[in-house]
Amino acid sequence: MPELNVLGEALLPCCAGTGFQRDGLCSVIASDRGNHSVCAIMTDEFLLMQQRIGNDLITPNPAYQFKGLVAGDKWCLCAVRWAQADQAGIAPPVILEATSEAALSVITLERLKAHSYTTN
Repeated sequence: MPELNVLGEALLPCCAGTGFQRDGLCSVIASDRGNHSVCAIMTDEFLLMQQRIGNDLITPNPAYQFKGLVAGDKWCLCAVRWAQADQAGIAPPVILEATSEAALSVITLERLKAHSYTTN
């Protein structure tokens, strides 16, 4: 059975090379203790905040096949990290169709919708 997004539909890809399994999906498996479920579009404010608190998403780390992120990149974020940014008023935009329903164990649908990014 395919994993669902926060809208109750089939989970769409976020971007190539992201996700806990680096398969492009923000799907959450049992070994993903970080709940990498939120497909977000990076902003400078979010990236700098994460770097300040010790979650450096900017610096490349080849050992983990991680190229480093810049504003505008899409990435599967840990739900808790996104929620921290939301509380600080700098949550990055979210692509609801590519955000796993697993995010709802940490973040309300209303908060995600308040930051939703649409291509239409």
